[in-house]
Amino acid sequence: MTFSLVRFLFACLLLPCLWTTASAEAVSSPELGSAVSGHGDVTYLDLARMVIPDLAADKDGFYRGSMPIEMRHIAGPDYGGSPPAVSGLSNAGVLGIKAGGKERLTMLFDLGDSPDSAEGYAVLALYDVTGKPALLDAVNVAVDRITYLRDPGTLPIGPGDDAIISMSMHFNSSQGYGITPLIMVRNDRFELIDMIYTFDENLCTHRRTQNAAFQAVADGQPYAAIKVTVTDAALPGEESCDGQPPPEASSRDISVTYHWDKNASHYVKHSDALDRLADENAKRF
Repeated sequence: MTFSLVRFLFACLLLPCLWTTASAEAVSSPELGSAVSGHGDVTYLDLARMVIPDLAADKDGFYRGSMPIEMRHIAGPDYGGSPPAVSGLSNAGVLGIKAGGKERLTMLFDLGDSPDSAEGYAVLALYDVTGKPALLDAVNVAVDRITYLRDPGTLPIGPGDDAIISMSMHFNSSQGYGITPLIMVRNDRFELIDMIYTFDENLCTHRRTQNAAFQAVADGQPYAAIKVTVTDAALPGEESCDGQPPPEASSRDISVTYHWDKNASHYVKHSDALDRLADENAKRF
């Protein structure tokens, strides 16, 4: 089993099924050699080569190439490292979105570990495939070791606009660390709205999970408000550890709403409650 497939399977096992938005789009993972829907003469490999120009299939059907094109990190210059010298993948996450009233296609390629960063390297690419396919933008969205598109992967924030939610994570034997970038597209460019940090524990006394859900709320602005709710829940186990009894079952919701600020031309959150949760989690690492 290839390393990229292992990464994909681990990600699938940990995908939280949190979506309540009926019109959210599902993520697909087509074989790269297959044709793009509605474009029989264009394959997903053709689109991928706009990001990794020398990408090609080996004898086992795995796709390998060298360096991707140069790109920025979605969170700014203080994030991210260099891409791996050799990229390898078997497929990619594919997601259709609306942006500025236009149909767009996004693809996410997890290229593996960065040679000079604890984060991995994952490319989120934006395409116009309404005519001759064109790459409009590409960013590194890896903020941890394994990165993928959540499924469903869009949150409608207007009649012609969707937000995109990706996920980066890593885990050890008893802890799972998650970072969820919330991303929008304006003028065919990716823009970060915010990143949500969550932390899971699976101990002998209890299991503690933090799951994030997203809801769009129309508020008369060009883009709908976005309500993010993290449910922090503890489920007691049947054992004790070092004399500590299992805790009682508990659950709490931590919510923050992001509103579009027309003057600042970006989303602004009304509370730092999720930042405080991230600080609490850091003390448990």
